[in-house]
Amino acid sequence: MRSSGAGGQHVNKTESAVRITHIPSGVSVHCSTGRSQHHNKDEALSMLKSRLFQLELRKRKEQTEKKRNNQVDISWGSQIRTYTMHPGSRIKDQRTNMEIMNVEDVMNGGEDLDRFMKEAL
Repeated sequence: MRSSGAGGQHVNKTESAVRITHIPSGVSVHCSTGRSQHHNKDEALSMLKSRLFQLELRKRKEQTEKKRNNQVDISWGSQIRTYTMHPGSRIKDQRTNMEIMNVEDVMNGGEDLDRFMKEAL
């Protein structure tokens, strides 16, 4: 492929322009800035790497935005468990409506905490 632009007769005699296409993604770059095909190829490869990197960053950003949109807002009333220490100690699981009065055992990781986990599964 021939370069274009200023350069006189040299431009007409040499074919130093380079076009590289990344087949899986379809991204294509064209470089004809230098007089050397090797230099143009190096430039085109760096441009292609940069574009592929930007494409990958965009995909990852979209994936994280999808995950973020699926999250439930952390607001009043969306809690999984309610811990009431005083007055009348009790813990209530909002998903399973299970209620336990022994707060100390749950806080220490005892058997009542296991009951909550088994009930949720």
